[in-house]
Amino acid sequence: MSDRLVVVGDALLDRDVEGRCERLAPDAAVPVLEESETRLRPGGAGLAATLAAAGGRPVTLLTAIAPDPAGSELARALLDSGVDLVDLRLDGRTPEKVRLLDGGRPLLRLDRGGPPGQIEGESATAALRTALAGAAAVLVSDYGRGVASHPDVRAALAARPHGLPLVWDPHPRGAKPLAGASLATPNLEEAVRFAGGEAAPGDEEEMAGLAAALARGWEVGAVAVTRGAEGALLASAAGPGATLPCREVDGDPCGAGDRFAVEATLALAVAGDVVEAVRAAVAAATEFVRRGGARSAATAPSDAVERRRLDTSPLSISPSLERAERVRRVGGTVVATGGCFDLLHLGHVRTLESARRLGDCLVVLVNSDRSIRRLKGSGRPLVGELERAAMLKALACVDEVTVFDEPTPVEALRILRPGVWVKGGDYGVEELPESEEISSWGGRTAILPYLAGRSTTRLIEEVGERAAG
Repeated sequence: MSDRLVVVGDALLDRDVEGRCERLAPDAAVPVLEESETRLRPGGAGLAATLAAAGGRPVTLLTAIAPDPAGSELARALLDSGVDLVDLRLDGRTPEKVRLLDGGRPLLRLDRGGPPGQIEGESATAALRTALAGAAAVLVSDYGRGVASHPDVRAALAARPHGLPLVWDPHPRGAKPLAGASLATPNLEEAVRFAGGEAAPGDEEEMAGLAAALARGWEVGAVAVTRGAEGALLASAAGPGATLPCREVDGDPCGAGDRFAVEATLALAVAGDVVEAVRAAVAAATEFVRRGGARSAATAPSDAVERRRLDTSPLSISPSLERAERVRRVGGTVVATGGCFDLLHLGHVRTLESARRLGDCLVVLVNSDRSIRRLKGSGRPLVGELERAAMLKALACVDEVTVFDEPTPVEALRILRPGVWVKGGDYGVEELPESEEISSWGGRTAILPYLAGRSTTRLIEEVGERAAG
């Protein structure tokens, strides 16, 4: 069985500005923070995905990232954490949360990014359906900025494979949890607001009634109300299930709710018992706070994450992105091209050589085996994705190779943002689905002549005939 976790939701960029306050400003009675360092990390659904990946588990995050400097930093941080990224594209600004810390103690939080932007989710949700088909569990980390409320995203989640655990971590400004979810995990304040109340319940019996009412209203399997240092209270539509206390610890609670939701989702995938899943989540969140919360997650990646960060596998886009950023930093031009390359022939090589001459590095995006089967039928590919990628990487004109799983390389292009996109053949630029994306960040599309000889052409025809037969 797959152990991949799919996380869906709004990713933020978190910055921690660390320093010391030892004096007041001369022009106003406010403390002066002497900055010592600034750390950034993915926040929101991005933090949940990063925490899950920290144990070496494969994680796919479906989110929306804006094409701005903060969005680039966020995408890079996610990829460096070992998270596979599916970007719905955000037409707006990347939300940022900046915390000013005096010796680790929060002084002030500054929010940037303004109101939620528009999300372009129609094309990328095909990738979500593919990811769900191979997932062990799904976590929706809703921070109220539009990903979890997008109708195509909700339709894909509703059509997930039967029995696939779905945990919904809600936000008061977000969408109602999807009916049929296995578990919803609001904190106490959120639960009161969702129920339309103003004051917290006076005792555990009232709190259990509140959780049970939310479970009935949302039509979810159970609701776990998290209560900070007091643990969590679990109830189903039929009534209370359990009170799960936690030990008292000192530490930074930032990110504890995300850690709770991640652990509950992973535990449900393994055992399927909601009480044990919430018990495990309480223990994991408590230990997370004791270790320093999200601050420690940003500065102490696990060995598994380090191994994935250094991974040069063509199944990871990180090496291609790193190469592209190095080239852009010195004013160079990144060129990208893509295709199946099944079989690789002289026409491909000549086109790749011509493409490389258009810039300072060439990244080749290769259809995965699964992508080719969807495009060309069960008889293809003749050569597996790793072998095709290795042959391409061996060419002197190719700098990096990345395998993509979607029908088109649009999602990979949104991350790489090449200056030139090359296709071989007799297409018109307007025919290519990638052209509009390329032009959105100032890139251009180049069509190069297809240079296959007669022997190659006949070989391709025979392959097609054999696959069709």
